[in-house]
Amino acid sequence: MSVLVFIETFNGQPVMTSWEALGAGKMVADALGTSVSAFVFGENASAIAKQAAEFGASKVFVCDDATLNDFRLEPYAALLTSLVKEHTPKVVLAVGTNRGRELLSASAADTDSGMITEAIELAVEGNTVKVTRPVYAGKLLSHAQNVGDGTLFLTIRGRAFKPNAQNAGASAEVVTVSPVLDESAIVTKVQSFEAEVGTVNLTDAAIIVSGGRGVANNPKEAPAGVSDPTVWKAQDAFENVIKPLADVLGGAVGASRAAVDAGYISYAHQVGQTGKVVAPDLYIACAISGAIQHQAGMRNSKVIVAINKDAEAPIFKMARFGLVGDIFQIIPALTAEFKKRLGK
Repeated sequence: MSVLVFIETFNGQPVMTSWEALGAGKMVADALGTSVSAFVFGENASAIAKQAAEFGASKVFVCDDATLNDFRLEPYAALLTSLVKEHTPKVVLAVGTNRGRELLSASAADTDSGMITEAIELAVEGNTVKVTRPVYAGKLLSHAQNVGDGTLFLTIRGRAFKPNAQNAGASAEVVTVSPVLDESAIVTKVQSFEAEVGTVNLTDAAIIVSGGRGVANNPKEAPAGVSDPTVWKAQDAFENVIKPLADVLGGAVGASRAAVDAGYISYAHQVGQTGKVVAPDLYIACAISGAIQHQAGMRNSKVIVAINKDAEAPIFKMARFGLVGDIFQIIPALTAEFKKRLGK
């Protein structure tokens, strides 16, 4: 076994970005002249193993034990470490979610192995996996590789790799493994989950329309009695100018740090070095100047469109398409045209 991929789950369902990891893993395995395996732990693991087969896994290690139903580092890392020691894969790979990074780093430490994070490109030369990853807030690209013959633990950036095409008739060898720790040996206990209300999943969005500090220039008059007319105007702009464009395109609403810090929109929408790092197919930056901290969060977008009244704004240097003008004239016109062309 040369490549082993983590299929992350929640409430008995696969996290969809895991199929991106399986796509990257299969690409590496093919280049190494071998096949890709996956591992699924916890509730509904056997059923998820069938989906893993459809997305390219030739072998799937499963453990349905109740101690693994909720993600806890101790039992997950102990079982992964056991698999790595027994099968000595060349690469263990996962998407760089909080859980993926935590699990792989713990097992890498347990096995005294190397780890590389945030991969956006992978290549194989001979028997060596070479990794390209962004550094210095994405301003530079670093090339790294594992030294020696040990296992490389590797996390990839979400949306940097495509999943394999799903093959509904595919099957895989399913290997049932036993947990390493029993409940009495696990210190962490999960009592419940509380869902966040009003959050947005920017990481998985294929299209993002983001607003910046300039949305506060909304020409709409604030109602009488509003304590802060500037904030009201900006919030109205996000709701009635930015969001309609995102909705018609089937996208999500993002924001710059300046807009979030000013109270125009919640932190869940923040894109940038201190917010979400995204890589959508289309990123539309509206009234965002393009500070380096914001660029760090969206520079890997496939297509960037900038709309700003300042023709010298830094965002135009990284945009494929740029519109110089008032967003309160341009965006409603774009929204209307998209509605007409998309039949919405």
